[in-house]
Amino acid sequence: MTRVAAVDCGTNSIRLLVADADPATGELVDLDRRMTVVRLGQGVDRTGRLAPEALERTFAACREYAEIIKTLGAEKVRFVATSASRDAENRAEFVGGVLDILGVEPEVISGDQEAGFSFTGATKELAGGAEDYLVVDIGGGSTEIVAGRESVRAARSVDIGCVRLTERHAPASPASAADVAAIRADIEAALDLAGRTVPLTGGSHTLVGLAGSVTTVAAIALGLPEYDTRAIHHSRIAYGKVREITERLIAATHDEKAAIPSMHPGRVDVIVSGALILLALMERVGAAEVVVSEHDILDGIAWSLA
Repeated sequence: MTRVAAVDCGTNSIRLLVADADPATGELVDLDRRMTVVRLGQGVDRTGRLAPEALERTFAACREYAEIIKTLGAEKVRFVATSASRDAENRAEFVGGVLDILGVEPEVISGDQEAGFSFTGATKELAGGAEDYLVVDIGGGSTEIVAGRESVRAARSVDIGCVRLTERHAPASPASAADVAAIRADIEAALDLAGRTVPLTGGSHTLVGLAGSVTTVAAIALGLPEYDTRAIHHSRIAYGKVREITERLIAATHDEKAAIPSMHPGRVDVIVSGALILLALMERVGAAEVVVSEHDILDGIAWSLA
Protein backbone atom coordinates (compact mmCIF):
# COMPACT_ATOMS: atom_id res chain seq x y z
CA MET A 1 0.00 0.00 0.00
CA THR A 2 1.12 3.53 -0.81
CA ARG A 3 -0.47 6.45 1.05
CA VAL A 4 -1.22 9.18 -1.47
CA ALA A 5 -2.89 12.58 -1.45
CA ALA A 6 -4.66 13.88 -4.54
CA VAL A 7 -5.99 17.41 -4.92
CA ASP A 8 -8.29 18.38 -7.77
CA CYS A 9 -8.80 22.11 -8.16
CA GLY A 10 -11.55 22.92 -10.62
CA THR A 11 -13.57 25.97 -11.58
CA ASN A 12 -16.18 25.59 -8.84
CA SER A 13 -14.63 23.42 -6.14
CA ILE A 14 -11.37 22.09 -4.74
CA ARG A 15 -11.30 18.50 -3.51
CA LEU A 16 -8.94 16.33 -1.51
CA LEU A 17 -8.51 12.57 -1.37
CA VAL A 18 -6.03 10.91 0.97
CA ALA A 19 -6.05 7.16 0.40
CA ASP A 20 -4.05 3.96 0.65
CA ALA A 21 -3.59 2.55 -2.85
CA ASP A 22 -2.63 -1.02 -3.72
CA PRO A 23 -1.86 -1.40 -7.45
CA ALA A 24 -1.57 -5.18 -7.06
CA THR A 25 -5.21 -5.57 -5.99
CA GLY A 26 -6.70 -2.43 -7.56
CA GLU A 27 -7.88 -1.36 -4.11
CA LEU A 28 -8.11 2.29 -3.12
CA VAL A 29 -9.03 2.80 0.55
CA ASP A 30 -10.22 6.29 1.43
CA LEU A 31 -8.82 7.90 4.57
CA ASP A 32 -10.20 11.38 3.94
CA ARG A 33 -12.28 12.69 1.04
CA ARG A 34 -13.68 16.21 1.10
CA MET A 35 -14.82 19.07 -1.09
CA THR A 36 -14.87 22.84 -0.64
CA VAL A 37 -16.69 25.21 -2.99
CA VAL A 38 -14.23 28.05 -3.69
CA ARG A 39 -15.48 29.25 -7.12
CA LEU A 40 -11.95 29.75 -8.40
CA GLY A 41 -13.39 30.41 -11.85
CA GLN A 42 -15.37 33.44 -10.70
CA GLY A 43 -15.44 35.85 -13.64
CA VAL A 44 -12.72 34.07 -15.65
CA ASP A 45 -14.94 33.64 -18.72
CA ARG A 46 -15.47 37.42 -18.76
CA THR A 47 -12.13 38.84 -17.52
CA GLY A 48 -9.60 36.14 -18.36
CA ARG A 49 -8.13 36.49 -14.85
CA LEU A 50 -8.48 34.79 -11.47
CA ALA A 51 -10.15 37.21 -9.05
CA PRO A 52 -8.23 38.09 -5.83
CA GLU A 53 -11.09 36.95 -3.60
CA ALA A 54 -11.35 33.65 -5.52
CA LEU A 55 -7.63 33.05 -5.04
CA GLU A 56 -7.88 33.74 -1.31
CA ARG A 57 -10.81 31.30 -0.92
CA THR A 58 -8.75 28.67 -2.74
CA PHE A 59 -5.62 29.30 -0.69
CA ALA A 60 -7.64 29.06 2.55
CA ALA A 61 -8.85 25.61 1.48
CA CYS A 62 -5.26 24.63 0.56
CA ARG A 63 -4.08 25.56 4.06
CA GLU A 64 -6.77 23.31 5.56
CA TYR A 65 -5.85 20.47 3.19
CA ALA A 66 -2.13 20.84 4.00
CA GLU A 67 -2.84 20.12 7.67
CA ILE A 68 -4.86 17.00 6.79
CA ILE A 69 -2.16 15.69 4.44
CA LYS A 70 0.50 16.22 7.11
CA THR A 71 -1.58 14.61 9.86
CA LEU A 72 -2.35 11.51 7.77
CA GLY A 73 1.23 11.18 6.56
CA ALA A 74 0.75 10.95 2.81
CA GLU A 75 3.94 9.78 1.08
CA LYS A 76 3.13 11.34 -2.30
CA VAL A 77 1.08 14.41 -3.17
CA ARG A 78 -0.21 15.54 -6.55
CA PHE A 79 -2.16 18.74 -7.16
CA VAL A 80 -4.01 19.01 -10.45
CA ALA A 81 -5.68 22.20 -11.66
CA THR A 82 -8.19 22.24 -14.46
CA SER A 83 -10.32 24.61 -16.52
CA ALA A 84 -10.25 27.96 -14.69
CA SER A 85 -6.49 27.98 -14.16
CA ARG A 86 -5.89 26.88 -17.76
CA ASP A 87 -7.77 29.93 -19.00
CA ALA A 88 -6.40 32.59 -16.61
CA GLU A 89 -3.74 35.15 -17.56
CA ASN A 90 -2.51 35.36 -13.94
CA ARG A 91 -2.22 31.64 -13.29
CA ALA A 92 1.40 32.13 -12.13
CA GLU A 93 -0.02 33.82 -9.02
CA PHE A 94 -2.15 30.76 -8.37
CA VAL A 95 0.76 28.36 -8.95
CA GLY A 96 3.04 30.28 -6.58
CA GLY A 97 0.45 30.41 -3.82
CA VAL A 98 -0.22 26.68 -3.93
CA LEU A 99 3.50 25.89 -3.98
CA ASP A 100 4.06 28.02 -0.87
CA ILE A 101 1.23 26.34 1.04
CA LEU A 102 1.43 22.68 -0.02
CA GLY A 103 5.02 22.37 -1.17
CA VAL A 104 3.98 20.96 -4.55
CA GLU A 105 3.51 22.80 -7.79
CA PRO A 106 0.02 22.53 -9.25
CA GLU A 107 -0.06 20.87 -12.63
CA VAL A 108 -2.29 22.85 -14.96
CA ILE A 109 -3.34 19.92 -17.10
CA SER A 110 -4.83 19.83 -20.56
CA GLY A 111 -8.40 18.83 -21.25
CA ASP A 112 -7.18 15.52 -22.68
CA GLN A 113 -5.22 14.75 -19.49
CA GLU A 114 -8.25 15.68 -17.42
CA ALA A 115 -10.36 13.31 -19.50
CA GLY A 116 -7.90 10.45 -18.96
CA PHE A 117 -7.86 10.87 -15.19
CA SER A 118 -11.67 11.06 -15.13
CA PHE A 119 -12.00 7.87 -17.16
CA THR A 120 -9.60 5.93 -14.93
CA GLY A 121 -11.26 7.10 -11.73
CA ALA A 122 -14.78 6.39 -12.96
CA THR A 123 -14.27 3.00 -14.56
CA LYS A 124 -11.50 1.25 -12.60
CA GLU A 125 -14.12 -0.53 -10.49
CA LEU A 126 -16.25 -1.26 -13.55
CA ALA A 127 -13.63 -2.25 -16.14
CA GLY A 128 -12.76 -5.78 -17.00
CA GLY A 129 -15.80 -6.84 -18.98
CA ALA A 130 -16.68 -6.38 -22.62
CA GLU A 131 -18.44 -3.10 -21.93
CA ASP A 132 -17.88 0.20 -23.70
CA TYR A 133 -18.14 3.32 -21.54
CA LEU A 134 -18.93 6.91 -22.34
CA VAL A 135 -17.79 8.97 -19.37
CA VAL A 136 -19.02 12.54 -18.96
CA ASP A 137 -17.41 14.77 -16.32
CA ILE A 138 -19.42 17.98 -15.96
CA GLY A 139 -17.20 20.53 -14.29
CA GLY A 140 -17.54 24.20 -13.52
CA GLY A 141 -15.68 25.51 -16.56
CA SER A 142 -15.49 22.55 -18.92
CA THR A 143 -17.00 19.17 -19.62
CA GLU A 144 -14.88 16.14 -20.49
CA ILE A 145 -16.39 13.41 -22.67
CA VAL A 146 -14.40 10.19 -22.89
CA ALA A 147 -15.08 6.93 -24.70
CA GLY A 148 -13.26 3.68 -23.99
CA ARG A 149 -13.30 0.22 -22.52
CA GLU A 150 -10.30 -0.60 -20.33
CA SER A 151 -8.49 2.48 -21.61
CA VAL A 152 -9.36 5.71 -23.38
CA ARG A 153 -10.16 5.43 -27.07
CA ALA A 154 -11.29 9.00 -27.71
CA ALA A 155 -11.68 12.10 -25.57
CA ARG A 156 -12.69 15.72 -25.95
CA SER A 157 -12.86 18.60 -23.51
CA VAL A 158 -15.35 21.34 -24.36
CA ASP A 159 -15.78 24.75 -22.74
CA ILE A 160 -19.19 24.24 -21.22
CA GLY A 161 -19.53 23.89 -17.47
CA CYS A 162 -22.11 24.79 -14.85
CA VAL A 163 -20.28 27.93 -13.69
CA ARG A 164 -19.19 29.11 -17.14
CA LEU A 165 -22.69 28.81 -18.63
CA THR A 166 -24.34 30.39 -15.60
CA GLU A 167 -22.01 33.38 -15.67
CA ARG A 168 -22.33 33.71 -19.43
CA HIS A 169 -26.13 33.71 -19.53
CA ALA A 170 -27.11 34.77 -15.97
CA PRO A 171 -30.35 32.78 -15.88
CA ALA A 172 -33.04 33.98 -13.51
CA SER A 173 -34.66 31.82 -10.82
CA PRO A 174 -36.99 30.52 -12.12
CA ALA A 175 -35.19 30.38 -15.47
CA SER A 176 -37.08 31.75 -18.44
CA ALA A 177 -37.58 29.93 -21.73
CA ALA A 178 -35.09 32.36 -23.29
CA ASP A 179 -32.52 31.57 -20.58
CA VAL A 180 -32.86 27.84 -21.18
CA ALA A 181 -32.71 28.26 -24.96
CA ALA A 182 -29.49 30.28 -24.74
CA ILE A 183 -27.81 27.72 -22.47
CA ARG A 184 -29.03 24.82 -24.60
CA ALA A 185 -27.66 26.49 -27.76
CA ASP A 186 -24.17 26.64 -26.24
CA ILE A 187 -24.43 23.03 -25.07
CA GLU A 188 -25.57 21.73 -28.45
CA ALA A 189 -22.76 23.59 -30.23
CA ALA A 190 -20.22 22.08 -27.81
CA LEU A 191 -21.66 18.58 -28.32
CA ASP A 192 -21.37 19.07 -32.10
CA LEU A 193 -17.69 19.87 -31.54
CA ALA A 194 -17.15 16.92 -29.18
CA GLY A 195 -18.87 14.58 -31.62
CA ARG A 196 -16.12 15.17 -34.18
CA THR A 197 -13.70 13.36 -31.86
CA VAL A 198 -15.86 11.15 -29.65
CA PRO A 199 -18.67 9.10 -31.24
CA LEU A 200 -21.83 10.20 -29.43
CA THR A 201 -24.44 8.42 -31.52
CA GLY A 202 -24.88 4.97 -32.95
CA GLY A 203 -23.01 3.15 -30.19
CA SER A 204 -24.01 0.93 -27.29
CA HIS A 205 -22.12 2.72 -24.53
CA THR A 206 -22.81 2.61 -20.84
CA LEU A 207 -23.09 6.29 -19.91
CA VAL A 208 -21.21 7.12 -16.69
CA GLY A 209 -21.76 10.56 -15.16
CA LEU A 210 -19.33 12.31 -12.81
CA ALA A 211 -19.02 15.41 -10.65
CA GLY A 212 -21.32 17.58 -8.59
CA SER A 213 -24.02 18.43 -11.11
CA VAL A 214 -24.59 14.75 -11.87
CA THR A 215 -24.40 13.55 -8.27
CA THR A 216 -26.77 16.31 -7.14
CA VAL A 217 -29.34 15.34 -9.78
CA ALA A 218 -28.94 11.73 -8.61
CA ALA A 219 -29.44 12.68 -4.96
CA ILE A 220 -32.65 14.51 -5.85
CA ALA A 221 -33.84 11.58 -7.99
CA LEU A 222 -33.24 9.19 -5.09
CA GLY A 223 -35.16 11.46 -2.71
CA LEU A 224 -32.30 11.50 -0.20
CA PRO A 225 -32.91 13.38 3.06
CA GLU A 226 -29.28 14.51 2.88
CA TYR A 227 -26.35 14.03 0.54
CA ASP A 228 -25.23 10.39 0.87
CA THR A 229 -22.19 9.32 -1.14
CA ARG A 230 -22.79 5.60 -0.61
CA ALA A 231 -26.37 5.77 -1.87
CA ILE A 232 -25.40 7.86 -4.90
CA HIS A 233 -22.34 5.86 -6.01
CA HIS A 234 -23.27 3.52 -8.89
CA SER A 235 -26.94 4.47 -8.74
CA ARG A 236 -28.73 4.38 -12.09
CA ILE A 237 -30.95 7.31 -12.98
CA ALA A 238 -33.35 6.98 -15.89
CA TYR A 239 -33.53 9.61 -18.63
CA GLY A 240 -37.14 10.41 -17.76
CA LYS A 241 -36.15 11.15 -14.17
CA VAL A 242 -33.27 13.39 -15.25
CA ARG A 243 -35.64 15.33 -17.48
CA GLU A 244 -38.24 15.64 -14.72
CA ILE A 245 -35.68 16.96 -12.22
CA THR A 246 -34.15 19.37 -14.75
CA GLU A 247 -37.58 20.84 -15.47
CA ARG A 248 -38.25 21.11 -11.73
CA LEU A 249 -34.96 22.95 -11.19
CA ILE A 250 -35.63 25.30 -14.10
CA ALA A 251 -39.01 26.22 -12.59
CA ALA A 252 -37.71 26.62 -9.03
CA THR A 253 -36.88 29.83 -7.22
CA HIS A 254 -33.47 30.27 -5.59
CA ASP A 255 -34.98 29.52 -2.17
CA GLU A 256 -36.76 26.41 -3.44
CA LYS A 257 -33.50 25.02 -4.84
CA ALA A 258 -31.65 25.90 -1.64
CA ALA A 259 -34.28 24.03 0.38
CA ILE A 260 -33.60 20.72 -1.38
CA PRO A 261 -32.00 18.61 1.40
CA SER A 262 -29.19 17.19 -0.75
CA MET A 263 -28.28 20.50 -2.41
CA HIS A 264 -24.88 21.96 -1.51
CA PRO A 265 -25.20 25.74 -0.93
CA GLY A 266 -22.41 26.40 -3.41
CA ARG A 267 -24.29 24.62 -6.18
CA VAL A 268 -27.69 26.33 -5.92
CA ASP A 269 -27.03 29.01 -8.52
CA VAL A 270 -25.31 26.74 -11.08
CA ILE A 271 -27.30 23.50 -10.90
CA VAL A 272 -29.69 24.41 -13.73
CA SER A 273 -26.83 24.75 -16.21
CA GLY A 274 -25.25 21.51 -14.97
CA ALA A 275 -28.50 19.57 -15.21
CA LEU A 276 -29.10 20.91 -18.72
CA ILE A 277 -25.68 19.65 -19.83
CA LEU A 278 -26.47 16.17 -18.51
CA LEU A 279 -29.93 16.14 -20.08
CA ALA A 280 -28.67 17.32 -23.48
CA LEU A 281 -25.93 14.72 -23.52
CA MET A 282 -28.34 11.90 -22.65
CA GLU A 283 -30.59 13.05 -25.48
CA ARG A 284 -27.70 13.26 -27.95
CA VAL A 285 -26.43 9.79 -27.00
CA GLY A 286 -29.88 8.25 -26.72
CA ALA A 287 -29.07 6.98 -23.22
CA ALA A 288 -31.90 5.34 -21.31
CA GLU A 289 -30.04 5.92 -18.03
CA VAL A 290 -26.86 7.26 -16.52
CA VAL A 291 -24.67 5.33 -14.08
CA VAL A 292 -23.57 7.84 -11.44
CA SER A 293 -20.05 7.57 -10.06
CA GLU A 294 -18.64 9.30 -6.99
CA HIS A 295 -15.20 8.19 -8.19
CA ASP A 296 -13.79 10.52 -10.80
CA ILE A 297 -10.73 12.60 -11.68
CA LEU A 298 -9.69 12.68 -8.02
CA ASP A 299 -9.41 8.88 -7.94
CA GLY A 300 -7.60 8.93 -11.28
CA ILE A 301 -5.02 11.33 -9.83
CA ALA A 302 -4.57 9.08 -6.79
CA TRP A 303 -3.97 6.05 -9.01
CA SER A 304 -1.40 7.99 -11.03
CA LEU A 305 0.64 8.33 -7.79
CA ALA A 306 0.35 4.64 -6.94
